[in-house]
Amino acid sequence: MTVPASVQICLRQNYEGFGLDVDLELPGQGVTVFFGPSGSGKTTLLRCVAGLESGARGKVCIGGDCWQDDDQSLFVPTHRRAIGYVFQEASLFPHLDVRANLHFGMSRCGHGEDENGLREMAYLLGIEHLLDRLPDRLSGGERQRVAIARALLTRPRLLLMDEPLSALDATRKQEILPYLERLRDELEIPVLYVTHQYEEMARLADHIVLFEQGRVQASAPLEEALSRMDLPLAQDQDAGVVIVAKVARHDEHWHLTHLGFAGGELIVSRLSLPSGTSVRVRILARDVSLALSGDNPSSIQNRFACEITGFARIPDPAQCLVGLKANGFPLLARITRRGADQLHLVEGMRVWAQVKAVALLD
Repeated sequence: MTVPASVQICLRQNYEGFGLDVDLELPGQGVTVFFGPSGSGKTTLLRCVAGLESGARGKVCIGGDCWQDDDQSLFVPTHRRAIGYVFQEASLFPHLDVRANLHFGMSRCGHGEDENGLREMAYLLGIEHLLDRLPDRLSGGERQRVAIARALLTRPRLLLMDEPLSALDATRKQEILPYLERLRDELEIPVLYVTHQYEEMARLADHIVLFEQGRVQASAPLEEALSRMDLPLAQDQDAGVVIVAKVARHDEHWHLTHLGFAGGELIVSRLSLPSGTSVRVRILARDVSLALSGDNPSSIQNRFACEITGFARIPDPAQCLVGLKANGFPLLARITRRGADQLHLVEGMRVWAQVKAVALLD
């Protein structure tokens, strides 16, 4: 499968009381999350990319394939665009079992039936044991996994996912997220993923596009977008950074795992993963405290020598946000303004960031 050089989207569309105006160049691989409040234009843009909003003007190109270019009077209809589209509802054919639903997806790509490809996709999404079931005998999470497999069996150049977890309860979301993480790591095509849920964005995104009222506030890699204090993400209660680390070793005596990353080492509760495995770890700003020294006794296991890069106010007047760099890696700390004043914190100052091992989310 050829990996496109980039995804180019330059589109404008006026609606009553709303205007879409975006100009983006996105990575040709990995998951780009469209993030923002409801009504900010995320789904509208996804529909434009799919060719479902014919009134949109501009250009849409996936690598060397151009699906829309109004300067050249080019508009490729939806059914001729090599896209897989996963909606909020799975929309499986109720009279067909899972295997037949997947065969329908393969029939769309014109390459005939590929049983090996079907089995590989079923394994990737953990639905091998469901192939002979009808949709009404599946859970919500299982139906969504089948819908994703069907979309991917069309052999798309681009996968579009419009809030695919929004119809699921919390338990079903946790059931399906590991499979989406597996797709992120193994797919060789770009994925455009719409959500307004912070956890989904932090766990799945490689790149983030922030939307507000039909405009792009920012478009940046995950680590950069989450650490920027001038963006709305920093104001969220779940604000923090995501680091990509590798399992270095396990401490069987204390039931802990040591992770290595660009900023040093993290200690977390024991993970059931072999050494060398890559993992994502969220360090929430509210779980980071600051100290002037790194040698005072403490139960906190993770300490990083940092430089303060800046401050930002947040809605709670008792608190402030502190930007940090640990060996060049960004961190955020949410502390009380009183605490910042007591420590006489200023930009450029050297401090120690402290994170409880039990607070880290992977």
